[in-house]
Amino acid sequence: MATTFHSLPFCSSAPNCTQQPRCLAGIVSCVHQSARSSFAGRSLHLPHLKWTPTKLRSQNARPVMMTVKPKIQFIQGIDEQTIPDVKLTKSRDGTNGMAIFKFDQPSVFDASGDVGDITGFYMIDEEGVLQSVDVSAKFVNGKPAGVEAKYVMRTPKDWDRFMRFMERYSEANGLQFIKK
Repeated sequence: MATTFHSLPFCSSAPNCTQQPRCLAGIVSCVHQSARSSFAGRSLHLPHLKWTPTKLRSQNARPVMMTVKPKIQFIQGIDEQTIPDVKLTKSRDGTNGMAIFKFDQPSVFDASGDVGDITGFYMIDEEGVLQSVDVSAKFVNGKPAGVEAKYVMRTPKDWDRFMRFMERYSEANGLQFIKK
């Protein structure tokens, strides 16, 4: 569906606007008549603007690639500094799977008192955000010791997207894949 914008003349009671461009004279009265307005002011004269087309230089035009360092967050805006152990499971038919992230002594516990509660599990990269709310904390002697987060992949497309994130995240953080 195409959207079209039309400009309508604005009216003002400013006393110095006595001239009305000929091309707008009928439109102004038409707008007032159609709105059944009792407006008795004067039309505002707007000078004609000159448009100077900008030329695109195809030789110098290049796509700009924005890269985002892959990161994990438990509180939006606060990057997790601890590198997790990640275990992957996949169904035999390859249609779904799960990633289990285990963080020992995560830095989110250092910041959570100052900035708020853990709101979820966010994996952020240049393609966007993968998120889960399946997050649990482990406490030892009343003190936080770890966090476990699960990310479920329900389709092959979800699996491929997750693997692209993990490739970027592992490259940025020095992780390696070990198949068991």
